[in-house]
Amino acid sequence: MVAQIKFEKNTIITVFGASGDLAKKKTFPALFGLFAKGYLDPTTKIIGYARSQLTKEDLRARIEPHLKDGNDKQIADFFAMISYVSGDYDKDDGYIKLRNHMEEFEGAKCITQPHRLFYFALPPSVFLSVAKQIKSLVYAENGITRVIVEKPFGRDLESARKLQEDLAPLFKEEEIYRIDHYLGKELVKNILLLRFGNTFLNATWNKESIKSIQVSFKEPFGTEGRGGYFDNVGIIRDVMQNHLLQVLTLLTMERPTTFDPEAVRDEKVKVLKCMAPFDKNNILIGQYGKSEDGTKPSYLDDDTVDPKSKCITFAAINFEIQNERWEGVPIIMRAGKALNEGKVEIRLQFKDVASGVFNDIPNNELIIRIQPNPAIYIKFNAKTPGLSKESQVIDLDLTYATRYKDFWIPEAYEVLIRDTLLGDHSNFVRADELDVSWGLFTPLLNYLEGPDAPQPEIYPYGSRGPKELKEYLAKNKYSIDESRKNYTWPVTKPSNNDE
Repeated sequence: MVAQIKFEKNTIITVFGASGDLAKKKTFPALFGLFAKGYLDPTTKIIGYARSQLTKEDLRARIEPHLKDGNDKQIADFFAMISYVSGDYDKDDGYIKLRNHMEEFEGAKCITQPHRLFYFALPPSVFLSVAKQIKSLVYAENGITRVIVEKPFGRDLESARKLQEDLAPLFKEEEIYRIDHYLGKELVKNILLLRFGNTFLNATWNKESIKSIQVSFKEPFGTEGRGGYFDNVGIIRDVMQNHLLQVLTLLTMERPTTFDPEAVRDEKVKVLKCMAPFDKNNILIGQYGKSEDGTKPSYLDDDTVDPKSKCITFAAINFEIQNERWEGVPIIMRAGKALNEGKVEIRLQFKDVASGVFNDIPNNELIIRIQPNPAIYIKFNAKTPGLSKESQVIDLDLTYATRYKDFWIPEAYEVLIRDTLLGDHSNFVRADELDVSWGLFTPLLNYLEGPDAPQPEIYPYGSRGPKELKEYLAKNKYSIDESRKNYTWPVTKPSNNDE
């Protein structure tokens, strides 16, 4: 039974871009998930805003197929909370209709201090137009205004700063919630408690005990007709500068003085500032080609892609953190499309056992699998049962699908919308954090996309990545235990939160 927790009553949530894919697949389903579990007050008003001429029934038909785990009454009650306003993003007329709609709702409720939340399920090209119109015509002057902005937050340091300069005169920093949905994932949220709430882990979370760290992202599919979009983004912008870097900062930051949102974000910025510029001689880049059996196309087979494109669909990058905790520990971030499996995981490999009685014994590892099937494993060595004196690799296993099967584990967007309603910035990206992160990645991107850009290595669709990957990992101190190839993780039922 889920406790019924009511947040601010009579909040108005306006979803801009309500007719688009993001809104129908993520934003509205997240709002429904919160409502169905009692975490969104039924007095809330939800308004969809887009250019499309839609009726409420049209909007419902788009959204309803994507709602999960609700009964007919909950679905009916949820759609009773929703209305729709059609208007342009850069003209006053639609916003005046929106304002009248809001004031009618607030007047009927006798609300003198409105709480208005605006969700930008929009392309960045219209962010500024919408932001200006909100400030001019629908800003809650005597109440609370909160704005959720979806990534991308620029495409390099210059554009990110320009976006921030444009938004800064319109909204205070505490009113802006830059959403990176990875920060709402259950296993990512668990990192700080896992580190700092367990003495035996915290004591070894440093260069004295850890040999190497990997943060990896693998997708089993290619661009699938979206190559024209991806060609201007690449794997580094798509998932590394944002999602995986957020994970990495939580893994490597120092303990905050408190778990106040700003204390946490302060420590993330501090560790980002300790990261050395990337060594272009210690990176590995690739682009997927045809599968070995010829059934899957290469990246360049996509008609929307420039046939001479050097777009990177796989990258492995070494981070050097120049502080007392991490000096000398290689930290590899790797991500790729069209690989052999879909998985996002963190892998901390501990140092070799002292030589002597246990020569060549495999390294201990802590694995945090973010998706699919969220889990935490500690991989360790134990004696094979019985009369044998041989060792074997086994694991201490916390698999969420088995251990927490009776728990409601919210999806990432549900978590982050709830945090916004509460005014909790812990799991959102701050302006200075964005500035430092783009400052780190922009020189690398300029090199990889410049006139003398290196040619990415072609790897087969459905493979583990470029053939040099194994050598690259070994160069960066990751020990591959060839004698344990047959070791596999337990198979568990996939969760519904694997995106």
